[in-house]
Amino acid sequence: MNARIDLFGNKAAASFLKHINSAGKMVTDSGLPAATQELVKIRASQINGCGFCLDMHTKEAMEAGETTLRLNLVAAWREATVFTDAERAALELAEQGTRIADAAGGVPDEVWANAVKYYDEDQLIALVALIAVINAYNRLNVIVQQPAGDYRPGMFG
Repeated sequence: MNARIDLFGNKAAASFLKHINSAGKMVTDSGLPAATQELVKIRASQINGCGFCLDMHTKEAMEAGETTLRLNLVAAWREATVFTDAERAALELAEQGTRIADAAGGVPDEVWANAVKYYDEDQLIALVALIAVINAYNRLNVIVQQPAGDYRPGMFG
């Protein structure tokens, strides 16, 4: 499978990716736990069917010490006992924020209230920004049919 457009060799794509990466850096540098960041990226990517991002973020999570058990259970986080209450709140917010068009009123108040229990205002901004950024990456990769499977941890910096 080949991508419809070479995102890594196209000047316009490189400019766009530079700006998204810059927004993502704010999240990386926030107080939001790194494990939570990867879990959120994985869950949104599962929902959006983005193989490229799933390949990248599962490998990055494993490189950072995440367990295979937890990675295998991300899609079934509601039934899994391996996630903290804070991670569960972040995963719920990620799902609702990713499926925003499925709910007439957007993210339900109770989902937001649950996230507020575990994250301070700066972490909430980082979490919302992360959900927005990963959804942008997912859409870009799905639209151009970016192939998955060849990612190596750290290959983008």
